[in-house]
Amino acid sequence: MASLKFDDNKVPYLDLGKGYRIALENTEFTDAKSKEKAARELRETPEVVEKSMAELRTLLQAEKTLYIPMEDDPFMIKFLRPCKYYAQSAFELIQRYYRFRMKHPDLCDELYPASAKHVYAEGLVHFLPLRDQHGSRILVLECGKKWKPSIVSLNDLFRAVQIALEAGMYEPRTQLNGAVVILDMEGLALSQIMQFTPKFAAMVLDWIQQCVAMRLKSVHIVNNSYLFNMLFAIFKPFITEKLRKRLFFHQKDWSSLMTHIDAKCLRPKYGGTLECLETDGALLGEMFELYHKEYELANSFGYLRKKD
Repeated sequence: MASLKFDDNKVPYLDLGKGYRIALENTEFTDAKSKEKAARELRETPEVVEKSMAELRTLLQAEKTLYIPMEDDPFMIKFLRPCKYYAQSAFELIQRYYRFRMKHPDLCDELYPASAKHVYAEGLVHFLPLRDQHGSRILVLECGKKWKPSIVSLNDLFRAVQIALEAGMYEPRTQLNGAVVILDMEGLALSQIMQFTPKFAAMVLDWIQQCVAMRLKSVHIVNNSYLFNMLFAIFKPFITEKLRKRLFFHQKDWSSLMTHIDAKCLRPKYGGTLECLETDGALLGEMFELYHKEYELANSFGYLRKKD
């Protein structure tokens, strides 16, 4: 069985056996290869970082109703990296991110792991233990037969995805290398499709395409059947050309999936060679809960709301 452990630095991780583990990697990268990639792809040099940080702080100081930790460099870099250190772009991303949270309190208020532990326990949202060959985090969403709307509402599922991506957004290596999503639709039923509305689809895609401080490298839909086409039709009108180019539909063609993700990073059920214990969803939820203070702090930021 998978188990929740702590390393020598008291950082929690899921032990999946055979040396595989899942942990949040919040330490800054220092290796030459990553630094070279950051400079090449993100314009990340000491001079650009210093200049962009100063420009972003100036822009934020004028946004009087927005409360965020402007003096916290890691927080600022979280938004600067996906914007390639263009301060104006990072400022607009911060605005969109926190306006979204203010506009959708039912989906974003008190976004603590404890509120979504039942979602993780169902095994619907989890990371794979290895990053892909480009260093990207691999997030798996199993929204087919595993998802029981009577147990996990659509809103709760979305909240759990936000919590998982929030964790990734704080990882320097994920800020640099981005994330890859595998959307497993095996066993999708009509009753599940009926949970979705065009309004919800538009909201989710607005969040993905405009608000997430993450380099979304690709989304891979697997085990998709003709029923999935009905679901996709709800989302299709709201997909931008940029995201459209990063969507890949594989059905059960694992060789197609492996043209994008190395076999060693994928479990056998996706055609890969990654042999280790399955992620225990309940334990993953517990691991996230150990970061409650960090989520509590993150939830304290945002636009100041007018009191009734």
